[in-house]
Amino acid sequence: MNVTETNTEGLRRELKVVIGADELERRLSARLDELKGRARLKGFRPGRVPKEHLRKVFGRSVMAEVVQQAVEETSRAAISQREERPAAQPTVGLPEDPAEIDKIFAGTSDLAYTLSFEVLPKVETMDFGKIALDRPVAEVTKDDIEKAIGRLRAANLRYKPKDGAAASGDRLIIDFTGTIGGEPFDGGTAEDAPVLLGSGQVIPGFEEGLTGAKAGEEREIDVTFPEDYPAAHLAGKAARFVVKVKEVGAPEEPPVDDDFAKALGVDSVEKLRETVKQRLEQDRATASRLKLKRSLLDTLNESHSFELPPSLVDNEFQAIWRQVQSDFERTKRSFEDEGTTEEKARAEYYDIAARRVRLGLLLSEVGTRNKIAVSEDEVSRALLERIRQFPGQERKVYDFYRNNPQMLAEIRAPIFEDKAVDYILELAKVTDKPVSVEELYADPDEPHGRGHHHDHDHEHGHDHDHGHDHDHDHGQDRAGKGRKRR
Repeated sequence: MNVTETNTEGLRRELKVVIGADELERRLSARLDELKGRARLKGFRPGRVPKEHLRKVFGRSVMAEVVQQAVEETSRAAISQREERPAAQPTVGLPEDPAEIDKIFAGTSDLAYTLSFEVLPKVETMDFGKIALDRPVAEVTKDDIEKAIGRLRAANLRYKPKDGAAASGDRLIIDFTGTIGGEPFDGGTAEDAPVLLGSGQVIPGFEEGLTGAKAGEEREIDVTFPEDYPAAHLAGKAARFVVKVKEVGAPEEPPVDDDFAKALGVDSVEKLRETVKQRLEQDRATASRLKLKRSLLDTLNESHSFELPPSLVDNEFQAIWRQVQSDFERTKRSFEDEGTTEEKARAEYYDIAARRVRLGLLLSEVGTRNKIAVSEDEVSRALLERIRQFPGQERKVYDFYRNNPQMLAEIRAPIFEDKAVDYILELAKVTDKPVSVEELYADPDEPHGRGHHHDHDHEHGHDHDHGHDHDHDHGQDRAGKGRKRR
């Protein structure tokens, strides 16, 4: 094997690799020797087929295998000898001239091919001890706890029967029978069905037909199913419903007592307040962590400059752009609706792609230098968390990830990233900074940094995933995942 460097522009490398005809002949002869003992040809006893006859019958197809194997082995060896790390799978350029290929397969010509690839850059890291960051912290107060319990009460309304007319917010219990053209239809009949006025959960016109009704009253309601109604046999059709109102209930918030606490899965009001406090603290700790992480990644991105492999940036950009286009198709929106142009959006997303690649290479270097590793137990725990998001399909999802190494790598990558981030944060100077809840959850990319109330009041008695991105880093929180929100 003879290797010649033909291009070293930036991170791009191109090598010319030549495998001599004698080397190919040696490999071919060895391969024919292997076949000789197994070949079964008419007119010859097993294992007695002459090599030259095998060469005549199978020579071209066997040489094709020999060439493929030789290219794979020599390309690996050529890169290994250079002690360089390819950024992606190298591209092999084989001869295309049929006459030249015939000579190679006939064993009368050397095999020359090109090997093109990009190498990973050398990454020099800054002194992480010089990084100074503020960690936003919002303390959970008694007032926060009571407000959270208030939201739980509003989310768990009770309905007290009333004699008056049904109004928005009231819940009705009804029996109904529907017909189309005077004929009943599948799914058009129900008993003791709850309808919450003002919820918009039934077909248009149905709630309006029940507004003002009283318990014991019967009504006929004419409606038209929407054109996009999921049941195709009903879409766009006019229907009449005969409805009997069995109960009208007015909403009322439950009192904060032990019965209310037990309905939420805890033993007492005292325990409810403790649980709410813990959940608020966990939620805010997650938000604080994500804000701190984003601040760190911003600092790292601004403090490091090195050449990026164009193919990695292009691949990252294409992944982002496909998601952008998919979102536009799904929401029926355009760049004009977003107040920008495709050209400006492309430039913006390309910058994001470059940022991700830069941070990904930097954090990878930090992990490699400091022997940061992700254990199988950590991957398994993260996979279980992912599986829990698909109730009823756990086995199918588990098998999907375990049988797809690339998808499993997507489970491993954020764990590695977080461990690398934690390593840097241990060295950086981090100071707690008290902030309001609004500041903690404010999106810095929104106009005037306006935020939204983001404390979560989970139903108790259930375990919840608190790993969602509260700081909305627009796809930049993770070096290689997600995309910028518009």
